[in-house]
Amino acid sequence: MTKKEQEKLVSTGEMLPLMEEFYTIQGEGFYKGTAAYFIRIGGCDVGCHWCDVKESWDAEKHPPSLTSTIVKKALDNSKTVVVTGGEPLMWNMSPITKAIKQGGGKTHIETSGAFEVTGDWDWFCLSPKKNKLPTLEAYKRANELKVIVYNKHDFKFAEEQAAKVGEDCILYLQPEWSVRDKMIPLMVDYVMQNPKWKISLQTHKYLNIP
Repeated sequence: MTKKEQEKLVSTGEMLPLMEEFYTIQGEGFYKGTAAYFIRIGGCDVGCHWCDVKESWDAEKHPPSLTSTIVKKALDNSKTVVVTGGEPLMWNMSPITKAIKQGGGKTHIETSGAFEVTGDWDWFCLSPKKNKLPTLEAYKRANELKVIVYNKHDFKFAEEQAAKVGEDCILYLQPEWSVRDKMIPLMVDYVMQNPKWKISLQTHKYLNIP
């Protein structure tokens, strides 16, 4: 396949810059503790300084893979498929979600919501970032809002974001891993005073799994 042919397939979502894929336990949010197959797509320009997968940012480092092949491998392992990144919405997600659903799978996404929403999602985890805010459609689609808490100002940011999602959206505060010991006590106090929020922890890191 020529590079031009590859680029065309990437533009339509028939190929995606696959960084990694693995079967594990969902560590965060509403589905924590649930077995799921993760598909990590390369490419992100949101640029969070505390990102723990900075190697995902440059899509050029992750050769395009056929979406059909990615989906087949995923469904061979699990019917719950989580698409994450990087920032998956930089790419056309319609082909991958269609293929997952045709195979009897459930489609989950973890996204900053900063790009146009494509794809048919059973669960939409929105994790907004200050330097590139979500689109209006992303706020509408969110089943769960997950705000990363790195400093005290993030509580204010969390409330601003919560005001933009639907009333049925589940609200989570999650400590940034490197400052968790400092922020968790503040988060506990905050949630006790503001019980509409729940605390999400990166339990997969405590379990020492991907």
